Amino acid sequence: MALFKKPYAYTRMDFEDPEEQKHRKAQFLIYKVLAQADARGRPSLLRVRLGRLKVKIGRRLKRSRKRMALMIWKARLAIYKLLMRQLKSLEALVWP
Repeated sequence: MALFKKPYAYTRMDFEDPEEQKHRKAQFLIYKVLAQADARGRPSLLRVRLGRLKVKIGRRLKRSRKRMALMIWKARLAIYKLLMRQLKSLEALVWP
């Protein structure tokens, strides 16, 4: 108890500068990210191969999606042209 009554004892600050809080939080986050980076180390060869395989599969899926969209667009256009041709021939028969 006598320790807290000394004039040079530490006291808790009630107010802290907001800039100081931001700075301290930023330092903590930087330290945390650096610690995670140190813990990871070098990626394994299997992980690198899996990553490349995922990229390769993703590219193929993207290409096939584009191809399917183009095919669907062309099919819709062909059907539209066919329908318009039929309507024009029907119109010529109905309204001379």
